[in-house]
Amino acid sequence: MSTEIEAELQTAVEHRRNFAIISHPDAGKTTLTEKLLLYGGAIHEAGAVKARKSQRKATSDWMEMEQQRGISITSTVLQFEYQDCQINLLDTPGHQDFSEDTYRTLAAADNAVMLVDAAKGLETQTRKLFEVCRLRSLPIFTFVNKLDRPGREPLELLDEIEQELGLQTYAVNWPIGIGDRFKGVFDRRSQQIHLFERSAHGSREAKDTVIDLGDPRIEELLEQDLYYQLKEDLELIEGIGPELDLELVHQGKMTPVFFGSAMTNFGVQLFLDAFLNYALKPEGRLSSLGEIPPTYPEFTGFVFKLQANMDPKHRDRVAFVRVCTGKFEKDMTVNHARTGKIVRLSRPQKLFAQDRESIDVAYPGDVIGLNNPGVFAIGDTIYNGKKLEYEGIPCFSPELFAYLRNPNPSKFKQFQKGVTELREEGAVQIMYSVDEAKRDPILAAVGQLQFEVVQFRLQNEYGVETRLEMLPYSVARWVAGGWEALQKVGRLFNTVTVKDNWGRPVLLFKNEWNLQQVESDHPELKLKSSAPVSAGQEPVSL
Repeated sequence: MSTEIEAELQTAVEHRRNFAIISHPDAGKTTLTEKLLLYGGAIHEAGAVKARKSQRKATSDWMEMEQQRGISITSTVLQFEYQDCQINLLDTPGHQDFSEDTYRTLAAADNAVMLVDAAKGLETQTRKLFEVCRLRSLPIFTFVNKLDRPGREPLELLDEIEQELGLQTYAVNWPIGIGDRFKGVFDRRSQQIHLFERSAHGSREAKDTVIDLGDPRIEELLEQDLYYQLKEDLELIEGIGPELDLELVHQGKMTPVFFGSAMTNFGVQLFLDAFLNYALKPEGRLSSLGEIPPTYPEFTGFVFKLQANMDPKHRDRVAFVRVCTGKFEKDMTVNHARTGKIVRLSRPQKLFAQDRESIDVAYPGDVIGLNNPGVFAIGDTIYNGKKLEYEGIPCFSPELFAYLRNPNPSKFKQFQKGVTELREEGAVQIMYSVDEAKRDPILAAVGQLQFEVVQFRLQNEYGVETRLEMLPYSVARWVAGGWEALQKVGRLFNTVTVKDNWGRPVLLFKNEWNLQQVESDHPELKLKSSAPVSAGQEPVSL
């Protein structure tokens, strides 16, 4: 039996690819996501993010606030089949205020696609997210977008990636022209030129004329100066550029680079085809029992995201689970590592942004949605067979703090429910005053937009209007050793003590200078900038 299931798992793993897209806001991430879905046959017409009245909404931005503002503020999972492969695309928010959500999503990804605006090159948020990918040694594929607009020279962009990120680059294709004169790309894999024709707003697949490099028709189809420029560029990159080394790619040390325009669909399909060949298949993950290969016959998975009210009609709560090993089957019972409970996994769903459909089986690399009756927390492991736990997901250090007030006592229950569910989801961190008389939760966020989202969703999804009262702190530190360690040092100045969701002590400081003062006055006090990963503890309920 064991060899049979291992063979089935091996086949499933071979046919699966999983990746997250990272970028700075406005680099075109949601547009690229839509176009990948278009070429994957998952949607028939792509909707851009910019609001045009008759245009359909972007599939990946399903939350009302995202559609109003034209930004991605929550991670979504999009699954589709392409060329006999099951692709799990993890779409992440580009806005820096949601980098914690992105970090959690990257914990479930096997590969990352870094999207770069051809005019702006590497931007702040891209660099930050790249560092997260580096921590996890994720293979990084680079898509240089917006070639249909005026931009920087391709060689200059490659040089910037090498210098600033310390990544070797390998151009898989090369652009022909830029801006208004962007005609297509030369694909180094097939040694062919792809000339594209624009479609209306890029909502359908681009028409593509493919010709060999030495074909005499090039003279008719391509302006002479563009053709000569292409030949010159190719000589240069063939001469000085490195060979493609997939081992280095899989170690996150070399990035295959693709040029194109997601808006006009130029180069999107070429990227998808090459990605399937080059990307890392689902691999083993580190657990309390060491590295577990995906072909391990028992089912295991971990929760990397919770989302409330994806379907407002049903007030649902969904846990996003990355299948790590074994075969998931509908209605199976599993062990919940943190609580020791046995949980039945009923109503599993294949996720496609807000749309869901029922599934019966899933394999390593897949992401499934499970109904969450308040059992799961972010970072939880579920398993069958021998007990194991996967590495947890730490919290970021928040920089903004505010009391969340409910001015309407008659809405107390809805307020409690909303705050509890948004806290479980990781939409914002929640802390409490150690003074029992102060019962209002303290919202702790990485960015201002997180506050706005929490207030918007409390009003929209729970019918509760709230007020924020900002607090004058900008730095949070967790106390290693907990309350006992804190009591030993006695009275502290220039800081206030609060407790986090798990009842652990957190010190809030007005600025870095106050933090340094406390650290130099009390060298025995060990402070941590990210929350310890908690296992075996249930977060306190409101």
